Amino acid sequence: MGLSKTEEFSVKDNRIAAYAKAFSHPARVAILQFLIKKQGCICGDIVDEIPLSQSTVSQHLKELKAAGLIKGEIEGTKICYCIDENEWNKAKAYMDELFKAYVPVKDNCC
Repeated sequence: MGLSKTEEFSVKDNRIAAYAKAFSHPARVAILQFLIKKQGCICGDIVDEIPLSQSTVSQHLKELKAAGLIKGEIEGTKICYCIDENEWNKAKAYMDELFKAYVPVKDNCC
């Protein structure tokens, strides 16, 4: 398998790719929507809401945390997750910039 050569791309390009990876599974999108709605929660609440096993939900939470979109604090034997507001705003700005950069041309190429 070849190397991904991520170091050849800008920090911003790598961050956008990390956000895109985080959004690439419907379970992660559902988790983010749940966290937005609840303004934070305990992992067990997520498992009750998402039709997946505890271990699968934990893997999705790990991906979201790796992308920086969520953060978690240990409260006793549980972890309370919420949206990381700073990273969320950065992701929104990067994605907005990417989508706004496209200007449709009158005679589209395809």
